[in-house]
Amino acid sequence: MIAGALVFVMMVFLIAYAWPAIRFNGIGILTDPVWNIGNQYGSGVEIHNGIAAQPGAEFGGAVFIFGTLASAALAMVIAVPLSILVAIALVYRVAPALQPLVNALVELMAGVPSVVYGLWGTVILVPWIGQRLGPWVAEHLGGIPGLRGDPGSGNGLLAAGIVLALMAMPFMVATVRDVLLAQDRALFEASMALGSTSWQAVTKVLLPSVRSGVFAAVLVALGRALGETMAVLMVCGSALNQFPQNVFQAVNTIAAVIVSQLDSALTDASGMAQRSLAELAVVLFIITVGVNGIARWILHGMSSPGTVRGA
Repeated sequence: MIAGALVFVMMVFLIAYAWPAIRFNGIGILTDPVWNIGNQYGSGVEIHNGIAAQPGAEFGGAVFIFGTLASAALAMVIAVPLSILVAIALVYRVAPALQPLVNALVELMAGVPSVVYGLWGTVILVPWIGQRLGPWVAEHLGGIPGLRGDPGSGNGLLAAGIVLALMAMPFMVATVRDVLLAQDRALFEASMALGSTSWQAVTKVLLPSVRSGVFAAVLVALGRALGETMAVLMVCGSALNQFPQNVFQAVNTIAAVIVSQLDSALTDASGMAQRSLAELAVVLFIITVGVNGIARWILHGMSSPGTVRGA
């Protein structure tokens, strides 16, 4: 109840603060790729509906919305299969004596500050992509859409997706592990008794029976990836006014651009740049709350009396 009230108050505050920008930008915040705070050496002018903004100001968020969704989607492509495999190994392959230690390591990864992941990405991942992976892909796989073109310096969509995948995996692994542990062990043993291999028992019987829980785990991890800021800012390349032509080129996300553009926005005497950043925050808030709300609804449906698992 309290959490819901806090979410509501935060949303009301963001919308109230961003309302002048919402009136000024209209639907362009979703479709316009150009972000320009305007001529800061001129005087504010009356633009639309009595709202003041600097000459030439244009606040489009299409590039940032695309970067947010693309980096999170790429992170899920990487993280989902790996997380499911790790969770299966934790439950059915790791020796019982080692399970507490391995589980603790997984939970420790979830507690690592995002800036540490970002520093690892900057020092290790970005140079590896820029100097090794990117040139190799350009030479051998350059004809594939999404890989064609300049491999860049390493800062870009791929680096952001990999870092987000590493950050999302602990949450997904822990959730899938708990869902598998909640299943009756007799289901696994019965499948083995009927002649299945352990892999067949897990993939053909257990995973289908908990697919709702796995899907909810993916959505929870996706919510984490959508809202990540510092780690993405350190490796994404901070693109403005351009969409990436391949996975190696620079991107930007809503959360990252709010941080990176805040200083310049504060120089806008009209205040429209700050309020437009707040409007981007409203867009991100709606996306993340929607994703997490769907995940909660799925988990609630699983725990409701009379729910048939795997139905």
